[in-house]
Amino acid sequence: MAVVKVYDQDKAEQGEITLSADVFEVAVRPEILHLVVRAQLAAKRAGTHAAKTRAAVSGGGVKPWRQKGTGRARSGSNRSPVWRGGAVIFGPQPRCYAFKVNKKIKKLALRMALSSKLAGESLMVVKNIELEQPKTKLFAGVADKLGLKKALIITPEITRNVALAARNLPGFSLATPEQLSVYEILKHPQVVLLEGAVEPVETRLK
Repeated sequence: MAVVKVYDQDKAEQGEITLSADVFEVAVRPEILHLVVRAQLAAKRAGTHAAKTRAAVSGGGVKPWRQKGTGRARSGSNRSPVWRGGAVIFGPQPRCYAFKVNKKIKKLALRMALSSKLAGESLMVVKNIELEQPKTKLFAGVADKLGLKKALIITPEITRNVALAARNLPGFSLATPEQLSVYEILKHPQVVLLEGAVEPVETRLK
């Protein structure tokens, strides 16, 4: 079991909390993290690229000249890939890049990602973050006190004031336990886990 300190938003110690070893102390296997991150990025690809084949290019249909007797190479269509303005051979076509990763592997990768942040001392547990107004200046002040530059904040629920105040600061993201992804955890140098989100995260990943 990992015992970590709990801070308030002014970085004053508020006690300690015990994190589940099954979630936060898992041996990290880079190949599994790589697989899941690659799957997440592949699923985001639009795959809308396309090039026109001979069936899609306008024109053609009429043989440019007779087969023999002209002294020129034989040709059946002015939309041939060897002609200017012709079709594309084996060009890209719309496709889906997504591939399946088992649910157990996804959960394991999430546990590994969180474990790597805890082992690297890049994970902080904060009691709560509350702002009186949705102002970026207020959130920037909290981030400065906590020593955050670029961080993922895992919160039990996304509150309006914090969401509006944080969205203008580059490098900061908010996520609920249900929205967690391996890519987002690894992309941010720091992870802030609000105390109220600890139990939902452990429940989801056990």
